[in-house]
Amino acid sequence: MLRINDRIAIEDWELTEQFIRASGPGGQNVNKVSSAVELRFEAERSPNLPGPVKARLRKLAGRRWTRDGALVLQVDETRSQARNREIARDRLAELITRALEKPKRRIPTRPTLGSKKRRLKDKKVRGEVKSLRGRVDPGD
Repeated sequence: MLRINDRIAIEDWELTEQFIRASGPGGQNVNKVSSAVELRFEAERSPNLPGPVKARLRKLAGRRWTRDGALVLQVDETRSQARNREIARDRLAELITRALEKPKRRIPTRPTLGSKKRRLKDKKVRGEVKSLRGRVDPGD
């Protein structure tokens, strides 16, 4: 069981770990040992996550979200299988924690009268500068 906070915990049946061969440092050992971990979290079927949290998690996951509603994390940072497993679980917990935060509602504001006048004055000045860049008549 992976505990996210006091109300949300991910059950073991929702997580699937698969160990695969990692790329990177390790010499000949890298060809023999499957130290990288692929953590698969069945987020869409999870009864522990509310609907809005699932939607935010899907947006945060990006390409790591599969068509069947699973979140797949691959970690091959270290040569230790146990450490890679810890890192993957920590990343999943951090993603879910970020998805739990409700985004702040934007309150639309109107520009002040002073800012409108300043903008129009600046536009006028800029237009005058550009108009002076025109071709010069040799007769003048």
